[in-house]
Amino acid sequence: MRVHFIAIGGAVMHNLAIALHNKGYTVSGSDDEIFEPSRSRLEKYGLLPKKWGWDTARITTGIDTVILGMHAKPDNPELRKARELGLKIMSFPEFLYEQTKDKKRIVIAGSHGKTTTTAIIMHVFRVLGIKFDYMVGSQIDGFDTMVGLSDEAEIAVFEGDEYLTSALDKRPKFHLYMPDIAVLNGIAWDHMNVFPAFENYLEQFRIFTGKISEGGLLIYFDGDEEVKKIALAAGNNIRKIPYKVHGYFQNKTGFYAATHNRVVPVKIFGEHNMQNLSAAREVCLASGITEDDFYESVKSFEGTSRRLQKMAENEKGLVYLDFAHSPSKVKASVEAIVARYPKREIIACLELHTYSSLNSDFLPYYNGVLANASAGFIYFNPHEIELKKLKKLSKKTITKAFGGENVRVYDNSLEMFSYIKNQNYHCPVYLLMSSGDFDGFEINRLVE
Repeated sequence: MRVHFIAIGGAVMHNLAIALHNKGYTVSGSDDEIFEPSRSRLEKYGLLPKKWGWDTARITTGIDTVILGMHAKPDNPELRKARELGLKIMSFPEFLYEQTKDKKRIVIAGSHGKTTTTAIIMHVFRVLGIKFDYMVGSQIDGFDTMVGLSDEAEIAVFEGDEYLTSALDKRPKFHLYMPDIAVLNGIAWDHMNVFPAFENYLEQFRIFTGKISEGGLLIYFDGDEEVKKIALAAGNNIRKIPYKVHGYFQNKTGFYAATHNRVVPVKIFGEHNMQNLSAAREVCLASGITEDDFYESVKSFEGTSRRLQKMAENEKGLVYLDFAHSPSKVKASVEAIVARYPKREIIACLELHTYSSLNSDFLPYYNGVLANASAGFIYFNPHEIELKKLKKLSKKTITKAFGGENVRVYDNSLEMFSYIKNQNYHCPVYLLMSSGDFDGFEINRLVE
């Protein structure tokens, strides 16, 4: 089987390329630019394109399938050539469904918590020796890639992203997976560039629940009113299981998940992660795993990359790195850190990087999200606003939108981090939040 990737450098795309290479496929690819860690990982497996850019000579009749990445434009010359030759063209969600259509598919959806919930399920399955295919949006300990496909597995676990599929297919990715077991973990408006109104965003989740197979299962968080409405209105041909935030407590010895008859030490923390844990528990029980096996397995789960990931700790403080960028995610991450370290100074640092977060109409939704931090720092790159063709933002506008007297706004990441390093904080907890990289700032060096 020969497969060619147009825009191979994407986070999931390059992982799918590696997974297919490991499965024995002949894999090629192209991209106009590839960043780390995709570049090094593709190079390791001999899949890095020899030159950047698009080359129609790469597209031949010998290719069985062309897999199209999201950031490839409709007029991409390789795509145009593939269409002229009548080659089979698929997005990665289409391809994943095709590879797993005869398996039981578990799809985790929602505006937040998708990656961690998916990762907990994957961790439990792996610990218990259950074979499964998977796709998840972050690197997880114990897994070489973010995508895994095999001929032996009878189960597939997918993180269900609501962002668009490809330049040729404007459906959200999670509409294509057709779940047998679906999770809906929470809804908070995101992707304003694609879903300009909240009602339009909600509709995507209604459609998702309508894709659950006949006799399938919807597991939903009943602490979210919008989720409850969608779940209760979903078709009568499926089963429905509501869940709540898992019981928990913390003390000087650590953080614990608790039920009426057991106390389990866990390495993750925060109310939002306990919501994720509860969702994962219901999925695992529905998959035939016992409660005893589930709780014994989750003891060793350490979280995922960039989801409240502890980067360093010593007598000078702690540093956490988090992917949080939307208002609900930022608020949940700050609150989790504040609750876990109630006697420490919490220094929250957020990069506004996405289309929504740099949109002046969306900014007011961030009001108060950093209020519980001892100090809040916000970075934005004016050049990024130009690239996204958005209205210019001023520091004053952003400060007003976030509210609170503990907030400082910067348009230069070096200046911001220099200021932070020069403050006389006493053993603080630093929380760095971004879906980008603070304009290329060397985070690992900063942590050191």
